[in-house]
Amino acid sequence: MKVSLGGSLKLAFRPWVEGIENIPDEGPAILASNHLSFSDSFFLPAVLDRKVTFIAKAEYFTSPGVKGKLTAAFFKGVGQLPVDRSGARGAGEAAVNSALKVLERGGLFGIYPEGTRSPDGRLYRGKPGGLARVALLSGAPVIPVAMIDTEKIQPPGKVVPKLMRPGIRIGAPLDFTRYLGMENDRFIHRSVTDQVMYEIMRLSGQEYVDIYATAAKRKIAEAEKAAADGRGGARRPSR
Repeated sequence: MKVSLGGSLKLAFRPWVEGIENIPDEGPAILASNHLSFSDSFFLPAVLDRKVTFIAKAEYFTSPGVKGKLTAAFFKGVGQLPVDRSGARGAGEAAVNSALKVLERGGLFGIYPEGTRSPDGRLYRGKPGGLARVALLSGAPVIPVAMIDTEKIQPPGKVVPKLMRPGIRIGAPLDFTRYLGMENDRFIHRSVTDQVMYEIMRLSGQEYVDIYATAAKRKIAEAEKAAADGRGGARRPSR
């Protein structure tokens, strides 16, 4: 995958990278990145010599038929791990356990603390449970990563990607070993997550919004629905 997909991405889009020296040559580390585009999970591994493992919903690996098998093979090839999302708590525990297994093997684990893609290019509040627990349980360093302009390559609704240079800024590793043994303290979770998000904001230059991206998406959907209902009402004939 690095030779075929990774090589093609680098050749076609020529992504620029700053801070590549902050990625350790060996040993476990957590790459915590902002999330602007579906392509983030491809551009970041493409520019690194080491394999990066992300998590993905289990449905990508269990769909029936030829298409399902090809999809499963593709996601396995690019380093994705399946996680069963049935039940919020179960999904969270499965994600944490999957991450710990990767780190125990000395691998790189990639995570998006926002939990979903940004709906408007701004940086949203990080969800504290996953990132903080993985960092505290593993003792692995957290390396902040900023993806730059990846959302402009293939905006929502566009089939053909735009050929332009995205960027990747990689910050210095953050050490949270001073909090070891406090992995169940929700205030520590919040503190760890906020520190990581601050570093991502500093690297990316994004405007920070202190709400969760899922809440922002819900508000946008509600506003669009209200606008559509309003237009529909305006077209109704009067009685």
